Amino acid sequence: MDNKEIELREAKARQLHQQGCNCCQSVVLAFADLLPVDSQTAAMMASPFGRGMMVRETCGCVSGMALVCGLCNQTAQFKGLANRFREENGDLNCARLLQLQGRDHSCNDLVASAARLLADIL
Repeated sequence: MDNKEIELREAKARQLHQQGCNCCQSVVLAFADLLPVDSQTAAMMASPFGRGMMVRETCGCVSGMALVCGLCNQTAQFKGLANRFREENGDLNCARLLQLQGRDHSCNDLVASAARLLADIL
């Protein structure tokens, strides 16, 4: 994707998060037009992965990247994306990322980061 498309995906992920989607849903739905499932199904599928799988474990943004990679036949790209997300944001764990909030980023920044990283490989 070109820079304009990447910026649009980032903005869409932020908007979805601000409108009440969880972090995983925000990432997944920012790419809904590329998925082989409808938006409602994608949102339901991503729902339990928000808030670190509801138990503050793996960040929902990371889970969202994994879901999009799988649905777009880019599974081999996921490990590199996860590593880039960790390098950029400090961790992959929801609880630890929440502890970092306010220093360099917020959850809204994390969904944008995940969307940008995904858009860069799609």
